[in-house]
Amino acid sequence: MSTLRLSVLTVSDSRDLDSDKSGAWLARALQDEGHALAARQIVPDDKYMIRAQLSAWIADPEVDGVLITGGTGITGRDVTPEAVEPLLDKTLGGFGELFRQLSFADIGASTIQSRALGGVANGTLVFCLPGSSGAVRLAWEQILQPQLDIRTTPCNFAMLLPRLKEHA
Repeated sequence: MSTLRLSVLTVSDSRDLDSDKSGAWLARALQDEGHALAARQIVPDDKYMIRAQLSAWIADPEVDGVLITGGTGITGRDVTPEAVEPLLDKTLGGFGELFRQLSFADIGASTIQSRALGGVANGTLVFCLPGSSGAVRLAWEQILQPQLDIRTTPCNFAMLLPRLKEHA
């Protein structure tokens, strides 16, 4: 198993480290799989504060990936995709598509309100998940955990990580 160094960012105006169930669950889950928690932070629903924290982590060679929870809905305060997209070098459209497909079994057509997003920035994997504990668990267990495991065949993100910083 290849140990990845992953940071967890919770985007919320109302949560702190004690009340952040989704971020705490995600941090535990990734460590239970043998990955290292590089950092964990909470920022308010402010696109510039999200960008500042994400930029610091994608510039840090000790961070392989960033898992962001919260701010992916459609209300006026939900700005995570708008904050993250300009920083991505490549988007992984299939991540959001697969998340919504899997989520449909749990919440039906309400899944259309999720703007889950994945991509690569400066060779760092970045995934934006909804803030609910159920959505975080679904994304981790059915998409991220297997894709961050070097043993998943036929391919996975973990095996591609060394090549993400290649330039043409």
